[in-house]
Amino acid sequence: MQTRIYKRPESVLVVVFTDRGEVLMLRRTRPGDFWQSVTGSLGWGESAAQAARRELYEETGIMAGNGLIDLACQERFPILPAWRSRYSASAHTNTEHWFALRLPYRRQPRLDADEHAEFCWISYQQALRLATSWTNRKAIRQLFGGL
Repeated sequence: MQTRIYKRPESVLVVVFTDRGEVLMLRRTRPGDFWQSVTGSLGWGESAAQAARRELYEETGIMAGNGLIDLACQERFPILPAWRSRYSASAHTNTEHWFALRLPYRRQPRLDADEHAEFCWISYQQALRLATSWTNRKAIRQLFGGL
């Protein structure tokens, strides 16, 4: 089996929210001022839904079960220079697949200290202001505009 040394230029974004409209936001360890929903790259041979479930569990300890919602939206964006070395020379854009998970109430996430330094549950309006990524803000806006 051939080992792939580069990341696949596809990722997932999972907005976790409660019935009360609270959104789970995570602060990355690097860069330290970067707030986001659950995110992560698809593995080679992995579907977007599989990656969403895996990343959700790895980053928060929360199991999606049958509750994962495919928002049926994708955004493409340029791979930033800081991350270029992770991808093949021919990969210039990343495709992000959007998902959501609705919970009846807040849960205490189990964070991976290498990846995230802290979390907060905040209103979706606050999450829109806190999210660093424009795609994260757009996904939150779409999710709460459609509820």
